[in-house]
Amino acid sequence: MTYPTFIWLIGILLLASPVIYLVGRITRREDSTAPVARWLALAAVLGAWLPYLLALRDTNASMTVGAVALTMDGLGLLLAALSLALGTLVVVYSMRYMENEAGEEKYYSLLVAMIGVMIGLGTATDIFNLWLWFEAMAITSYVLVSFYRNKPLALEAGVKYLVQSAAGSMLILVGVALVLMQTGTLDIAEIRALAEPTPGFIVAGALFIIGFGVKAALVPLHTWLPDAYTQAPSGISAILSGVVTEAGLIAMLRALSALVAISASWGLLLMIFGALNMLVGNLLALRQTQVRRILAFSSLPHIGYMLIGLGIGISTGVANGLDGSMFHLLNHGLMKALAFLAAGTLLWVLHVAGTDHDELVTADLSGAGRRYPIVALAFSIAVLGLGGLPPLAGFMSKWQIFVSGFQTGDALIMATVVFAGLMSVLSLAYYAPLVNAIYRTVPSSVVAHGPTIPVLMQVPLALMALAVLVIGLWPSLLSWLAAPAAEALLAAFGG
Repeated sequence: MTYPTFIWLIGILLLASPVIYLVGRITRREDSTAPVARWLALAAVLGAWLPYLLALRDTNASMTVGAVALTMDGLGLLLAALSLALGTLVVVYSMRYMENEAGEEKYYSLLVAMIGVMIGLGTATDIFNLWLWFEAMAITSYVLVSFYRNKPLALEAGVKYLVQSAAGSMLILVGVALVLMQTGTLDIAEIRALAEPTPGFIVAGALFIIGFGVKAALVPLHTWLPDAYTQAPSGISAILSGVVTEAGLIAMLRALSALVAISASWGLLLMIFGALNMLVGNLLALRQTQVRRILAFSSLPHIGYMLIGLGIGISTGVANGLDGSMFHLLNHGLMKALAFLAAGTLLWVLHVAGTDHDELVTADLSGAGRRYPIVALAFSIAVLGLGGLPPLAGFMSKWQIFVSGFQTGDALIMATVVFAGLMSVLSLAYYAPLVNAIYRTVPSSVVAHGPTIPVLMQVPLALMALAVLVIGLWPSLLSWLAAPAAEALLAAFGG
């Protein structure tokens, strides 16, 4: 049997995961400093790039084994690119950040597995297998959130994440059962042709929004997010904020596309959630003093921008809003991952390296720009890009969403876009103080006595910061990913 290339992409990562754990475990028993696991993880993610590049030439390739059907469309390619790119950079970054940590082989094994299952999630074409991939992603992320099992706060964050995600998953499964009961099929395309605006389908749609909305951090289903983002290792925080939340959003869109015929209000509902996410996320972020909690809460408004773009596209049938939303999904993944890795680097060098496990607060950043110029610049580019300052990547995708809203001529949509613009300005009220603190002339006590930062941790930051600048100056650079994903969504929602 000939397999499409995207199967090899998923297979390499999933098969490598247990090998990384077993070989890493055996070698660390003989030598507690053996770096085998990290190098095997790097080899796995680098090896996965070849089948991904080959898969680009074979868009919409599919494979069916029994009742399981997988298809790599434009949306799947976008999620795979984001997962693989950030995953590769996080593996490189973690080589020093996680050096000699207890359970290092478990960390790399689960990280590689999580990348593989997220790519698999993007290929699911029936709602039950979509749920299975979603659950596999959740299981790997549970363990990684609680990786520092000797820290009570990390265990608390893991339990909160587990309970809320498990509750959401059960609701999804009930929704799947309702759909199967009414249609006799799990295939998304077949359900789309059979779904009707009956109470059973409406309840299933609500369950999908709530269940997948937990992972996508829709307000008020977001309460797991700040603890999980701040207690996980910094590389995992980058993956959670940069890919996992977005994967939850994509899973929700896949499920809702099966039920598009039962309501004409999906687009309006997404815009309402988008506005709520922006308002609540900004207000919560303004109250924080811990750097990683600020970044965690600031993810909520960015999910909001994506939801507004999606709502515009689904409501009007115009691809520009969907294109802008997918463009922002990529940009947010890049910028938020960069922000978490840069903040994690400062946390590592100012606290963790000195066996002090205090959380990084805004006051700790004072003077970091002089002592750690590369990290400070990368962090500044990330947060200013998230704030929407031109000519950085975040401004370009937000602008595309705003323009698409005004192009509709609809008064409600234009009012929503104006509100989104005001929320973008408000976000600078918590991003700007971070940059201001970094470039103060008088260093904080932890900065003044901080050690040097390993080069291997700075290289991913420099590459990502450069990417934020380049994409901002040349936004069409990502159109080969965003446009096919938008077209897939438009087709799925009947545009």
